[in-house]
Amino acid sequence: MTGMRAFLSLLNGPQTFGNGRGFWTAALVVLVAALLFPMVGDGYSVGNFAYFGVWVFMALGLSLIWGYGGMLSFGQTAFFGLAGYSYGVMAINWGANYGFPILALFCALVIAALLALVLGYFMIYGRITGVFVGIVTLSVTLTFATFVNQTAGPEWRIGRARLNGYNGMVRIPSLSIPWFDGDKITFKGPALYYLVLGLLVLCYLGLRMLVNSRFGNVLVAIRENPERAELLGYDIRRYQLVAFIVGSTLAGLSGVLYTAWGQFISPAAMALPAAAMPIIWVAVGGRKDLTATLIGTLFVLWLFQTLIVISQQYALIVIGALLLVTILFMPGGYIVWVVENRDAIFNWRRRRAERSAQLRATASDGAAE
Repeated sequence: MTGMRAFLSLLNGPQTFGNGRGFWTAALVVLVAALLFPMVGDGYSVGNFAYFGVWVFMALGLSLIWGYGGMLSFGQTAFFGLAGYSYGVMAINWGANYGFPILALFCALVIAALLALVLGYFMIYGRITGVFVGIVTLSVTLTFATFVNQTAGPEWRIGRARLNGYNGMVRIPSLSIPWFDGDKITFKGPALYYLVLGLLVLCYLGLRMLVNSRFGNVLVAIRENPERAELLGYDIRRYQLVAFIVGSTLAGLSGVLYTAWGQFISPAAMALPAAAMPIIWVAVGGRKDLTATLIGTLFVLWLFQTLIVISQQYALIVIGALLLVTILFMPGGYIVWVVENRDAIFNWRRRRAERSAQLRATASDGAAE
């Protein structure tokens, strides 16, 4: 019983919104609807929602690094690309049998985590802070994207896997696991949708527990005032490094799932526009809250996909304008602003309804006279 209370206290701690029964009831309804969706939706819609979910891991990781840790990172797409290419190389060379794609997934995440450890160590223990974190991570991202972009020649291969430069790696095996009687389950269509949904629920709940734990409270204290946190005896660099590794590994998970979803990855996934998109997703919803980040990411992804049908340039302009309005008027994010000002919003609606009722009553009295 005590363990259950401790578990619930981490899910409903001070560092996350939505700690009441109403929030969790609504979340359960949304989850049930998501579970039932493949039964009523067409194949395209199911695959499209799986595509949206793939990117949310990267956004949640950036929320941990930037929103809770205070480090603006443009490196999410670097870890996305590194893990995606690593998965592609291993899956092509090992094949799709005997559960090797799942093993390739774990190995790709380890590679992404190791790069985050090395890069984060030199940045954080080198006392690189503020805007310089963004500059360093963006430089790493663009360097990696430029390198992969020029690997189009036949000499650029690892075993049977050709990198293919700007054309991208193709014919990458999907995720699969062995099953009974020598059969296997391949994660495509609804199976991939449920895999992404399950991982997303586990990741979201795990991150809620992390940020509401002692680690998360200290991380937020470091974000607000690193000097004071250090004077209190905390090794602020260790906390920031752990947050950077976890957030970057989640970006790697997005990269692997994206590669397995489309059986393809190219350097365009790490180019400058792609590197900026996670910043927009997290900023619009609210970088300092996981739920706001999740909802904001799904909204911006849906909006961008809707607009890109008309024109890619038009879509980029609208998304850029949305980010500009966010920075100027709601720097904490739209969803965070609504949550923080919900009382004023609801009171405004109530006062407006009361004024309307008074005007109708006055008009009725005048007509009666």
